[in-house]
Amino acid sequence: MNLSRRQMMMAVAATPMAGRIEAARSPAAVRSDDEAHWTKVAAQYDVTRDVIQLENGNWGMMARPVLEQYEAAVRRVNRETSYYARRGLMPDLIAVRDRVAAKMGVAPDEIAFTRNATEALKALIGGYNRLRPGDAVLYADLDYDSMQACFETLKHSRGVDVVRIALPEPATYQGLIDAYEAALTANPKVRLILLTHLSHRTGLVVPVREIVAMARARGVDAIVDAAHSWGQLDFRPADLDADFIGFNLHKWWGAPLGVGVIHIRKSKVDLIDPDSANAPPFAANSYARVHTGTVDYAAQLTVPAALDFQDAIGDAARAGRLRYLRDRWAEALRDMEGLEILTPADPRLHGGITSFRFAGRTSVADNMAIAKRLLDEHRIFSVHRDGPERGACVRITPALFNSAVDIDALTGAIKAIGRSL
Repeated sequence: MNLSRRQMMMAVAATPMAGRIEAARSPAAVRSDDEAHWTKVAAQYDVTRDVIQLENGNWGMMARPVLEQYEAAVRRVNRETSYYARRGLMPDLIAVRDRVAAKMGVAPDEIAFTRNATEALKALIGGYNRLRPGDAVLYADLDYDSMQACFETLKHSRGVDVVRIALPEPATYQGLIDAYEAALTANPKVRLILLTHLSHRTGLVVPVREIVAMARARGVDAIVDAAHSWGQLDFRPADLDADFIGFNLHKWWGAPLGVGVIHIRKSKVDLIDPDSANAPPFAANSYARVHTGTVDYAAQLTVPAALDFQDAIGDAARAGRLRYLRDRWAEALRDMEGLEILTPADPRLHGGITSFRFAGRTSVADNMAIAKRLLDEHRIFSVHRDGPERGACVRITPALFNSAVDIDALTGAIKAIGRSL
């Protein structure tokens, strides 16, 4: 089922379009603004031409070679059913897990597949067993809705107090660290915090490693939501030095829908209860902490093909391209009167996603209307987001199939809408 880099390059070279990734070029040597190169990458994605698709945060599109591998895996699983599932599937899935663990820089038994990051984080939050009545937990306004709900549920299930903070806007690197430190100082009973590495609301990147270290020194554990960061940013999950993390592989790695990962550091596995659907004796690994039942095995089997395709592009090159597409509109418009860009220029604090709002237009209805105008008047598809303390916004999420022309169209559209308000 694995698609090697050489096989991927051969598949790309066979594409009849002008878009071909040149195998001879090192990914590290690729410029983020080399439109000729990135046009060849984009040609591997069969994206709709009905709109300029700048809402790619929901899930990522499979590149054509990955989709072909997924279709082949679906056919095999469908054809062989339990004959394969009871004989050869588990070793194949273990090999996939080992490949992902190596890419992450962690031990294989520290991860397990889930259907998405939400399922992984739900298992971590609900299974965290250190809390006692009278303790407190903490989350921020930019955290994901479902994870906020999980933390609020701890009030009833564990008898804890819930502390909610608003992250600074505009943000600075040290200012974000200081915000969490101030919250922990003001709330000494906090035992668990939720950290979102890259916010789905605004695209803000939080300095997770520093905050985790600061919290750990105070005896506070952290659960990290990395649903959007791994693959969009150039880092290894091991670099975060976090004990508990939830990931998606169907966003920025371009795997099929329905593949997430839970990570629990081996030395902390006892702090997460085994899933109630699992029977003892419980292994001291991440696998015992989730129970997904029957899933789309073909999707999991396709993960190596997705990693091979992305590895041929290069982690640094991919992250650089996404940041370039973001900077091309966000930094160009940063000084536009009446426009608020919701991630800082500091490259440590953003990836490809960035949201904006027009001054005074802070309601959900306001920003739904802006997104509608982008679509109706300019054929640009985006999405509104709510939740930030200072008001709703419109999120722009480019992908590798987007071009500089797409981004320039967005820049012109935002200017046009701004002039009319």
